[in-house]
Amino acid sequence: MEESILIIEDEKRIARFLQIELEREGYSVTLEYSGNSGLREALDGNYDLIILDLMLPGLDGFSVLRELRKKSSTPVIILSAKDEVKDKVFGLDIGADDYLTKPFSIEELMARIRNVLRKNAKSNANKLVYDGITMDLSTYEVKRDGIKIELTKKEFELLKYLIINSEIVLTRENILENVWGYNYIGETNIVDVYIRYLRSKIDEPFDNKLIQTIRGVGYSLRKEKNEN
Repeated sequence: MEESILIIEDEKRIARFLQIELEREGYSVTLEYSGNSGLREALDGNYDLIILDLMLPGLDGFSVLRELRKKSSTPVIILSAKDEVKDKVFGLDIGADDYLTKPFSIEELMARIRNVLRKNAKSNANKLVYDGITMDLSTYEVKRDGIKIELTKKEFELLKYLIINSEIVLTRENILENVWGYNYIGETNIVDVYIRYLRSKIDEPFDNKLIQTIRGVGYSLRKEKNEN
């Protein structure tokens, strides 16, 4: 499966040049020419990497990056004519994975893209991400929109199962067998109890509710209005 890159760059000549070079290397490329449209596409799409200019119409690149990091950990390479050290430091501090100044060598940019994608692939091997929720499977750390959330071991396992099967309707029996095990002996409503625990930590403090009740069936992690 080819890796996808979003380019947010208002200079159409540069954007088109990057698109041609990246597609020649086998990447899938999408172009956006303003900060506002670029941020919307970055949040709505599913990209492996974002190349971000700083001097954009609408939202500037720093604002785009700051807003993006509230919801997404997609790698970002800043590509900008702003070459002062303070700009580089600021960009990296607020969440950029790399910073390259214009004019640039396409060979160097390609090398930096490969490096960032390699690092991200290694990092993602131990992470699950869904709509602002990030689970680190090696440290048991959970965050939503950058806010750390403390879960018990069973709550962690339940959330993990929901994310792995996101957008799928799961019966209580599915959840019980896969999270508690086939040999579980105890209260039959344990799934409902732990869904309530998980909602109180993952959903209730936030505007967008993700753990959905499918009446008469079970539960699903999905981006829809809660039926409760």
